[in-house]
Amino acid sequence: MLTLSDRLAAEGYAVEVARDGETGLARARAGSWDLLVLDVMLPRRSGFDVCRELRARGDETPVLMLTARGQVADRVVGLKLGADDYLAKPFEMAELLARIEARLRRRGTAPPAATGPLRHGELELDPRRAEVRCRGQLVDLSARELSLLEYFLRHPGATLSREELLREVWGYDALVSTRTVDVHVAWLRRKLEQDPKQPRLIVTLHGLGYKLAD
Repeated sequence: MLTLSDRLAAEGYAVEVARDGETGLARARAGSWDLLVLDVMLPRRSGFDVCRELRARGDETPVLMLTARGQVADRVVGLKLGADDYLAKPFEMAELLARIEARLRRRGTAPPAATGPLRHGELELDPRRAEVRCRGQLVDLSARELSLLEYFLRHPGATLSREELLREVWGYDALVSTRTVDVHVAWLRRKLEQDPKQPRLIVTLHGLGYKLAD
């Protein structure tokens, strides 16, 4: 299953992962990085501790903090320690990618080249314009439906479990039910399929999940 680092790599970023705060701090100090994405709830040393130590040593690498905590106090602590941005889980991958791109732009580091439209048969999605056309007609999708469809289009023919879709579209460790995926897939089918009751585009693999049909 794809992880957050897999998704970032798929977007064209060079990614290195540390599984705990001690390792992350050591790697951050040993290398030169354009951006650090720190989870507050890291084992051994928290993201707060890592950020505090880096700033105390004069390291000005931009830091984006991720946490399951949503309280204002936690956001304030992170920002006071020197974090440049703060995103509470669960979050949409589209929002995380937008924040990363914004931080890199401010630093003067060019993000990966934007991908062109994604096409699959009579379906086309333009990520930059956030537009979807099906059989030549413009389709009105919500932001979540758009993110879900984009994930399907980037993995045509792959078996995608509900858990993977929750993690990659809603944000990993998202605290929502897998039933949420079923509901959003049903909404996509109503808008994209010629016969939503007999879908030919997004098909169900019973006991496994869904896939974008070949």
